[in-house]
Amino acid sequence: MAGPARDTGMMPGLDGFAACALSGSACTVAEARRFTRDTLQDWRMCPLLADNAVLIVSELVTNALRHGTPADPFELAFNSLGGDRFCPAWLALTRQERGVLCAVSDGGTGAPVLRQQDALAESGRGLRLVDELSDSWGWTLPDHAGKTVWATVVTRG
Repeated sequence: MAGPARDTGMMPGLDGFAACALSGSACTVAEARRFTRDTLQDWRMCPLLADNAVLIVSELVTNALRHGTPADPFELAFNSLGGDRFCPAWLALTRQERGVLCAVSDGGTGAPVLRQQDALAESGRGLRLVDELSDSWGWTLPDHAGKTVWATVVTRG
């Protein structure tokens, strides 16, 4: 990571693992992208790999916040005021021999759904993008604690 980890739930990735707590605020997706880019730069990953990983993380975090966080209006309002006792989701990056594993964990119990393409739909393209840009992706079986959706990106050539 560029600079020291702030007191925001970020763990720097000097040893090939980096994690970031995701708050659920409006700037969370941008923070996740910045965290991913900074970490992969520090790991000296290929710029094209980093670009793909940043897009993948953006989609995974968006889905986690949209589908894997509380739907209760009171709980959402409480969390947005900073009153939550835990973060709604986590982003983890693991350096691999030829690439990176991106994983986002949330409290949702529903499995991700790769939707049919619909040119007129306003949403629903995120997992299609993950599917196209990653070398593999999947998720852990949801349980009472939630699930983790992951994607691997490797360098070509």
